[in-house]
Amino acid sequence: MNVLSIGQCRPDHAGISYYLKSNFAAEVDAAATEADALHYLQHGTYQLILVNRVLDADGSDGMALIERLCKSEYSATPVMLVSNYPDWQQRAVSVGAVDGFGKAELNTAGTREKIAAVLGGDG
Repeated sequence: MNVLSIGQCRPDHAGISYYLKSNFAAEVDAAATEADALHYLQHGTYQLILVNRVLDADGSDGMALIERLCKSEYSATPVMLVSNYPDWQQRAVSVGAVDGFGKAELNTAGTREKIAAVLGGDG
């Protein structure tokens, strides 16, 4: 299974990628910008899209990207916000994302359950 991670800094991408590979046997592609993400989406199939609240490479608004993705031809693919802020998580869900997680909670049972609900398995 494949996951697209958008806008994470290198250390965060490495941590998220390792977690998903170890717990869900997922391969994770890293997109630095929205343009990179669209390229990946046009040329691959993903079971989950992760979007950072603020894209590290260019500072663009991850929430706006989530909203566009949820209204696009990619809307069938679940999108999660990566943010430690509960109010931003609620906002992401209100525009069509599934409940995401923060980097600080990556190794928690709650995050495992959220990801397993999308990718399958118990993590």
